[in-house]
Amino acid sequence: MSGSSPFKMRLVHLDLKGAPPKVSYLSEVFPLFHALGANGLLLEYEDMFPYEGHLRLLRAKHAYSPPEIKEILHLAALNELEVIPLVQTFGHMEFVLKHEALAHLREVALFPNTLNPHEAESLALVGAMISQVMELHPGARWLHVGCDEVYYLGEGEASRRWLRQEHNTKARLCLSHMKAVACHVLARHPATTPLVWDDMLRAIPEDQLSASGVPQLVEPVLWDYGADLDIHGKALLMEKYRRCGFLRLWAASAFKGATGASQALTPIEHHLRNNVQWLQVAASGPADMLQGIVLTGWQRYDHFSVLCELLPVGIPSLAVCLQSLLHGGFTEDVKARVENFLGISSLEITDLMSEGAGSFPGSDILALITHVGLHLRSSVDTLLERDRYVTGWFSPYHRGRKLIHPVMVQHIQPQALSLLARWSTLVQELEAALHRVFYPDAVEEWLEENARPSLQRLQALVQDLREAASPRPRPGPSPHSGQDP
Repeated sequence: MSGSSPFKMRLVHLDLKGAPPKVSYLSEVFPLFHALGANGLLLEYEDMFPYEGHLRLLRAKHAYSPPEIKEILHLAALNELEVIPLVQTFGHMEFVLKHEALAHLREVALFPNTLNPHEAESLALVGAMISQVMELHPGARWLHVGCDEVYYLGEGEASRRWLRQEHNTKARLCLSHMKAVACHVLARHPATTPLVWDDMLRAIPEDQLSASGVPQLVEPVLWDYGADLDIHGKALLMEKYRRCGFLRLWAASAFKGATGASQALTPIEHHLRNNVQWLQVAASGPADMLQGIVLTGWQRYDHFSVLCELLPVGIPSLAVCLQSLLHGGFTEDVKARVENFLGISSLEITDLMSEGAGSFPGSDILALITHVGLHLRSSVDTLLERDRYVTGWFSPYHRGRKLIHPVMVQHIQPQALSLLARWSTLVQELEAALHRVFYPDAVEEWLEENARPSLQRLQALVQDLREAASPRPRPGPSPHSGQDP
């Protein structure tokens, strides 16, 4: 199954902090992931994990239940997908530290991003989260503990005091918390290896990294989602990590969610280039250090940002990337295989997906979102801002005063009503399709961000037309005019 891939493990990352799929949908896509060449999952639960006790406040409204988590793990095992859970323990703690009851554990009081590493309660909190997650993932060989983008580290009051002491640095502060978390994991789960994102390690001098003890405890995941990787630089970084004592490394590419915080459609070519370049990194770095690659599929840039591409929208990109990693590149043969797996007659790599539907789970959502993304806003803009009858005879000035020449109603109203009817029907169809895969809050958010603003502009035009066109009573005489009505 591994073909010519240098990556023994090929993990699909499911970012559940936005638009988490229902378990019923996961049961449909896991067989596809396996068929495409994945053999593992990185599950970033965030607030979708069913935390209990004093951590119950972390749960999202539609968090998975413990039986659902067990069902997800069962489905993964059926499809030979090894599950690695991910628990944030340092940066990206917004889903935890946004809560008033835990806000005192922030590194900087104003920002919920980063945990204060000086508080004993911080490690206790992280330990409790890890314990609950591991309880539902018995036997997990790896646990990802996050540690990326630890913004504002060293800027809290306790950190400022600590940094004034001799020999103390932000690098040392970062490494000490990483070490504490890793030791906590290994003390309670000696068969489980902690993984960390590598961005906080990159700039730390070799001697400090080597002396910290961290390389003996964790495996770094080198991540870069760009379409133009510095392949030589990545190989040098891998060499540095090897010299510091890390025995194994992981890579992380992206198949969606890395080209714009509000991106709705996935640019496949960008992600294909990213993954193919990771193949080149693997070929030029130290031999046999790479344990595997994580194909990240971000659903939000952080807990507070908007949704980017939904999982069904990213599946063609995932298919292209997995198959390219499996077979050592993207050839005509690989393209044909992907088209076969997805039931797509002609796969578009350079453009955003064509609007022809495939037959993979969620392909109806991809087709509808593509149509909405490419045409809804532009068709409404064309009518409101470029139609000569609307701009010339029913401008904002006219609309505000409900003034219109009666003949212009006949020019504007039929096409406005037709456009509104067509898009309303299509958005209703999309809404129904989304409800089959996602929970109501995700459906509501996506439609409110991507579809409803344009529909509301159309509805407002139609309403203004009706009011302007309706016969109004002629104003009567002034009550003080002295004339009979």
